[in-house]
Amino acid sequence: MMGMTLLDDRLDADLRDRFDISLPEYEILVRLSENDGAMRMAQLADSLAHSRSRITHTITRMQRAGLVERRNSADDGRGVVAALSDRGFELLREAAPVHVSGVREYLVDLVSDEDFEALGRVMNAVSDYLICDRPGIEMR
Repeated sequence: MMGMTLLDDRLDADLRDRFDISLPEYEILVRLSENDGAMRMAQLADSLAHSRSRITHTITRMQRAGLVERRNSADDGRGVVAALSDRGFELLREAAPVHVSGVREYLVDLVSDEDFEALGRVMNAVSDYLICDRPGIEMR
């Protein structure tokens, strides 16, 4: 667990130092870009495993910085959508190579292919268990 915390802290520091954004803000930019530039706030929160209030606060900060826009959903008019702004897309384009380089340096290049594959299997098992609709039921 300490390794994950240290990795997140280092990746966060790289983004803050170079681009004045946090790792969670970067992750939001990534999610939006992967979804045609916009997502409903609830869907965004779920995709990041964050609370809806945390996403609301983060999107508010990002909106003030001009990285995202907030608008009503075109689907039903009730939901709120976070949309990537031109400035947010440009920042993502600049920050992505730095982030990928950090992930490679601080994680990928440190372990063997076999260990990396094993880590992937472990994290898939953890994810499968934790997103199960009925916790406590074994998913084997």
